[in-house]
Amino acid sequence: MNEDSASRKIETADAQTRRQALLALPGLLAISLYLLLLSGVIILGVGVGRHYPPFFLIFAAAFITASAGMLRLLRWAWSLALSAVLLLATYNLWLFSSEHQAPGLVQGLLNLVFFLYLIRPEVREQLR
Repeated sequence: MNEDSASRKIETADAQTRRQALLALPGLLAISLYLLLLSGVIILGVGVGRHYPPFFLIFAAAFITASAGMLRLLRWAWSLALSAVLLLATYNLWLFSSEHQAPGLVQGLLNLVFFLYLIRPEVREQLR
């Protein structure tokens, strides 16, 4: 009984520490929500609108996985989200430069801001 209550106290303290670290970095919440929103757009674009090919569902699954892992402050999810926003920034800025579509510039710059936020040392120190 003693060991069980001690392990519960440790788990509770760990969860509170993780919650405080996540609240100290509100950008991680914003990036996680952005990745969830983007995966929803991809899923709807594949299923309903047929705007994207079906293999884009792989990206949606990766975005959902990265979002859930970032909320748990996991390092592998950080690297997955970092690569996702960098590739999205590159794609959208290329789209703007080749086809001169203004939404590509806005989304590309937004992804670049997310990339710059994720590479901050304060963010990397909080991950486990």
